[in-house]
Amino acid sequence: MTAQELHAALSAVLLLDPNSDYLHSRNAGRVDFEPYQYRPVLKLVQSDRPRILIADDVGVGKTIEACLIIKELEARKRAESVLVICPRPLVVDEKWRNELKRFDEDFVHLDSKTLRWCMEETLRDGAWPNRYRKAILSYSLLDETLLTGRRNGKRLNAASLDDLAGELNFDLLIVDEAHHIRNRETKAYQCVQRFVDASDAVVMMSATPIQTHSQDLFTIVNLLRDDLVTDQDDFLVMLEPNGHLYNASVSARSGDTDWAFQATRHLGLAIKTRWGQDVLSIDPRVAELLDLLNDPSPDDRDRVRAVRLIEKLNTFSEIVTRTRRRDIGEFTTRKPSAPVVEFTAEQERVYFAVLALGERIAAARSPEISVKFLLSTLYRQAASSISGLAPLIQDIFENRLRSSEMSAEYEEYALSSQQIAEFRAEAREIQYLAEGLIGEADPKVELLRQVIQDKSADSNNKVLVFSTFRHTIQYLEAECHRMGIRVGVMHGGVADEDRKSIRHRFKLDRSSRDAVDVMLSSEVGTEGLDYQFCNTIVNYDIPWNPMRIEQRIGRIDRRGQKSDTVAIVNILTRGTIEAEIYDRCLSRIGVFNHALGGSEQILGEITAAIVDIATDLQLTRAERAAALRQLADNEISRVEEEQGLEDQQPDLLGYSGETFEQDVAEASSEWLSDTKIAALVRQYFEGIQPGRSIAIRPGRVARVPVSADVAAQISEDLDDQGIEAHRLKRRLRGERIVLRLTTDLDLAEDEDEGEIELLGPTHPLVLLAAKRSAVDEPLSCALKVVSDRVAPGAYPIGIYAWTRRGSTDSLTFRMVSVDAAVEGCAVELLSTSGSADLRAVTEQEHLDLDRRHANLWVEARHTHQQRQGASAERRLAALRSQKARRLSAIQRQLDSAAHSDIQTMKIGEMRGAEASFDRLLGAQKSGVARTDLTTRHIANVVVQVVAP
Repeated sequence: MTAQELHAALSAVLLLDPNSDYLHSRNAGRVDFEPYQYRPVLKLVQSDRPRILIADDVGVGKTIEACLIIKELEARKRAESVLVICPRPLVVDEKWRNELKRFDEDFVHLDSKTLRWCMEETLRDGAWPNRYRKAILSYSLLDETLLTGRRNGKRLNAASLDDLAGELNFDLLIVDEAHHIRNRETKAYQCVQRFVDASDAVVMMSATPIQTHSQDLFTIVNLLRDDLVTDQDDFLVMLEPNGHLYNASVSARSGDTDWAFQATRHLGLAIKTRWGQDVLSIDPRVAELLDLLNDPSPDDRDRVRAVRLIEKLNTFSEIVTRTRRRDIGEFTTRKPSAPVVEFTAEQERVYFAVLALGERIAAARSPEISVKFLLSTLYRQAASSISGLAPLIQDIFENRLRSSEMSAEYEEYALSSQQIAEFRAEAREIQYLAEGLIGEADPKVELLRQVIQDKSADSNNKVLVFSTFRHTIQYLEAECHRMGIRVGVMHGGVADEDRKSIRHRFKLDRSSRDAVDVMLSSEVGTEGLDYQFCNTIVNYDIPWNPMRIEQRIGRIDRRGQKSDTVAIVNILTRGTIEAEIYDRCLSRIGVFNHALGGSEQILGEITAAIVDIATDLQLTRAERAAALRQLADNEISRVEEEQGLEDQQPDLLGYSGETFEQDVAEASSEWLSDTKIAALVRQYFEGIQPGRSIAIRPGRVARVPVSADVAAQISEDLDDQGIEAHRLKRRLRGERIVLRLTTDLDLAEDEDEGEIELLGPTHPLVLLAAKRSAVDEPLSCALKVVSDRVAPGAYPIGIYAWTRRGSTDSLTFRMVSVDAAVEGCAVELLSTSGSADLRAVTEQEHLDLDRRHANLWVEARHTHQQRQGASAERRLAALRSQKARRLSAIQRQLDSAAHSDIQTMKIGEMRGAEASFDRLLGAQKSGVARTDLTTRHIANVVVQVVAP
């Protein structure tokens, strides 16, 4: 056997084994990946149960991370059916579909008609229709009809999720913008819950801040892993030690002279918590960590090991992954400005009349009115655009105003008929005043015109203008048309068929007749959409929530932004409450200068305090200013402190920190590298086209002419091997076929879609070549390599594939040599070797390699079983602790129940909870029962090492 054939066989082993412990998603798409984007993939495939929340900041690349998960699971034969659930704008704009195309994936959008058909087919046949097994579904379709088959309580002739209980199944479910389902009472949550129950693997994604102690986070984590986080009490108990573990990690990362002492102290506090006593106290990793910390002279390597161990102890590290902008560096330099305009006399008169009306409505104190929502809405609209007040007031009095168009921070409200009558006359008067300003001079609009005009001198003249208010957007749209500006509008009310066209036109170069130069948008209109081709945003009004400001800026300050700087223009009107809040609070937080990190809880508290102060009718203007200043003085320092800690890395939800590059390196294999993939495909083509050589190598595109006969053979081989390759087979039809192949991502990315085949571990040609190169019997080979890693000589090396079995299986290569130095660099020697005319491995050398391997295998098997047992015992302890707490809570409710019906219900609940926990305990024990380390002999080779 030649060196090329051996290398191909080793690559084939990893490519074809679904339990390979190495990453298969490298080079899986036409995207320039960053190492941190593999963190969710690694966490998911290494988890006992593949379910994860990706809570990365805006712009980090959550969609790419989800696509990598799809490709990785596909390579492991675990993603034949995939459902993506996302907001409607991402369906209309085809963001998900286009992103997936970069990974050679063709997903279909499900509209209401197609969804109904799929449901009916599943009910009839017991399986989701094959042609829609990779699909994208909008939240807007998750309604009562889908859930129960009813509408307004009336039964319809339609299959529902309730009907499909037990029939529905997906290999992978991806739920984007998961904060949409943080309310259990909504039909969207209940529909997603059914899909989660029907899915083997689940990925949820959300950049919207979810506070650590909030009900929202518990709701999502519980939906993901109800076996791990059974109720709110469990959630809080699990969360408690993480604060201490966080502090231990900060101490270890600091490298201070007493870092080990401080880390030990914080670890001790973590162990004293309830979860610590029940679970951490029996975790062997704690003992390993304490031994390391108690070393009298730990070095930097010990410190790095300590950090990794501490982070693995985090109770949520298994199910939450988080990458922050600050963790990976800033994408651009932000250049904020805050030009100030003055009200005209007429505008000022209307503004103060609005404030007076708001105060009188709020003073009515009707339980039907959210005072904070009403006042903040009026104040912010007045500061945004006086001209938008007339229609806003009309909406208020016709009960058409909904919080979803505003900030989603308050509930909907309605005025009673009596209140409408009481305030209508005064409101009408303000409406008339506001309507009278239409067409009059507007200093704020004039300033916006100047910003747009100045920007038009740049080669990139695109400007993204944000306003919270639809009425302001409508007003600005009319003004832009009047000024001859090519403008587009994006908000929640824009029709689906228009969204894609508008965004496409905004992306067009200014030279195009169809181009849009200015986009007017609300937060709702841009949710999940990327505008990194634009480098200037204008905040025509300023959200009072700093994280909403960050989400606006994150639309352009994100991965893929070509400009070194992005401009952020905040237009303020002197004398407004908005201007006070900006000057005294928002500008000091730093959101306009850099990406905010893990201060969500503090920022949420600041936002609530800002609203309280701004809507407090008891405060004078001077008192309000003083209160805002005091808030800033007290809280900004907390933000700065939190961000300082964040620079030292992890958070309460678990974080891999700077170790992710090391994790990716450990999960990568030389036998899945670009070079080895290219050699594997080259060998396949040379086998079916004898005498023809193919130059597939990094940095170039290989042109491979294929005759009709060879093309037919490839297609037949793909079918015989059960490899799906619809796009490739379409290319193989015709008379003059030339395949263009490369392993170079940059070359593939520059070409039009589908022009070049990007060869990676999941590509059909690579899988086909792997099946052609697979061998069943142990190989024998003689190799030669030039190296200074070991002394010159001939060295026998045994190659084995070890599979660690347990709750999940994982295959790795193990290279064996009786020479320790050779064994340590065996992969390097083998991967760089060529064929040699040399003797074979002798019988004695076979025996020596077998003996060495047997000793290593027995030791590794024992260690693996110990670790699996310890891991299982830790999980069993957690389940027993959760079971005891749950049953105790139900027993307390039973003891206090006065009514017999309630007692009966509680007894049933207790029996159900006990049975559920017993099933989980049984499943965990059965996983331990199959723990083993199996081995397969791949090859024995002789390597002749020659000195350089």
